[in-house]
Amino acid sequence: MFDKAKDAKQIEKVVLGGKLNIEEFIAIVRFGVKVEFSDSYCNKVRKARSLVERWVEENRVMYGITTGFGALCTQVISLEETEQLQRNIVLSHSVSVGEPLSVEEVRATMLMILQNVGQGFSGARLETIEMYRQFLNLGLTPFAPREGSVGYLCPEAHMALVLIGEGKAFLNGELLPSKDALERVGLKPISLASKEGLVLTNGTTSATALGALTLYDMLKASKCADIIGAMTLEVTKGTIRAFDERLMSVRPHEEQRSTAENVRKLLQDSQIAINHEHYRLQDALSIRCIPQLHGAAKKTLFDALKTIEIEMNGCSDNPIIYSEDDDGEAISGGNPDSSYVGIEMDSACIAATMLGKMSERRNNRLIDGNLSEYPWFLIKKPGLNSGLMIPQYTQAGLLNDMKILSHPATADGIPTCGNQEDYVAMGYNASKKARQAAEKLEYILAIELLSVYQAHQFIGEKFSAGRATQAVLEEIARAVPITDEDIFLYPHINTLKDLIHTGKLIELVEEKLGKLL
Repeated sequence: MFDKAKDAKQIEKVVLGGKLNIEEFIAIVRFGVKVEFSDSYCNKVRKARSLVERWVEENRVMYGITTGFGALCTQVISLEETEQLQRNIVLSHSVSVGEPLSVEEVRATMLMILQNVGQGFSGARLETIEMYRQFLNLGLTPFAPREGSVGYLCPEAHMALVLIGEGKAFLNGELLPSKDALERVGLKPISLASKEGLVLTNGTTSATALGALTLYDMLKASKCADIIGAMTLEVTKGTIRAFDERLMSVRPHEEQRSTAENVRKLLQDSQIAINHEHYRLQDALSIRCIPQLHGAAKKTLFDALKTIEIEMNGCSDNPIIYSEDDDGEAISGGNPDSSYVGIEMDSACIAATMLGKMSERRNNRLIDGNLSEYPWFLIKKPGLNSGLMIPQYTQAGLLNDMKILSHPATADGIPTCGNQEDYVAMGYNASKKARQAAEKLEYILAIELLSVYQAHQFIGEKFSAGRATQAVLEEIARAVPITDEDIFLYPHINTLKDLIHTGKLIELVEEKLGKLL
């Protein structure tokens, strides 16, 4: 989907130690593919750890290792107290609140911690992060409340609690005290060594994790939007002339061109589209501007993905353990800052909202009898029946939410840590709200697809739909009835949303036409 070697569903195992891409990330986080460490990964982790242990014995002053944290960085911690310091940071930072992060969000964060440490600049012990690898492979998921992070620290601390036998964890859908969960999978609590509490809570790991999940779903939804938009064009007897390659060539945005190519490919064998090419001189903007708006949204999402994949493969710890010959230095700085992730995810929210905005307008044209030339609300007896009147209300409500979510989190900043952290990026909140926007977009697109499906009962048999459209309609018909009167629509909206979320809609089309761009 994103020009990687393999689709996430085809990956059988992921070995950490090289560059991790979004498909491998999803394979582990969503589909439960097993994780291994390469020899290179293990060697880098061990080397960084050996330096930390030597420097602690030498009584070097190092932030968060032999000093306190944040504004307490001037407080020197003795060698005897270093273990207690690391335990204390996990306990004191476990203060996020509210509903828990989902299983895949926690899995994603643990994976990002493994990637962070695996760069060889963090200094955690291999046996400590091996615990998170086992959590991923054994399906043990720490309980971590989602609310109350400015970019890192608190959700990660709740996850780290499970390592030391505190907190709770999910196992096979059951929430258990961590010691019970560990015992069931054959693991025991550990004690954290110097720097490890800081490593496990520090960095952009949760913001990057949520951002990567979001972008995978948004990019999938953007391709689904091409499919559904083309199907709307088809059933409303729109003109394919607005997607002409010559028109695209004079405004050469790559994503605009590829979107137009997708629509042309989808409708190339549609007798409906071919025979109505000149039915109207020009369609409404929500139809003829699909390449322009979808293209702009995709560019924003692909730009964000580039940034997220860099973040996934970097080290956002502080301090970093930088080796030079046989020695090195613990260098303090600002790599845990989440601005890169946050700004991109704020932008992704806007892109998703734009896709949702156009989908809702297309759907409105389908259900409006004055615009569609079909019965009002796509029901044979409007008045007695409301038909698909109210799903558009649902779209309106979801779209209003998405517009609220499009307000940038990163534009805000509230000082923390006694003004030692006097500027805060708020990247976690940007990623968290983008997760909500992605799901709302899937629902908005699902409602448009429901209207397309119901509209086909009125198109007649004179002209056939394209083979990709027919494949989609046949799949929908397995679970969703063509209605003559009002029915309970909620489960059918969810069915179509799942068709989008799982990527099944894309698979159906690409089985007929080959890969879309």
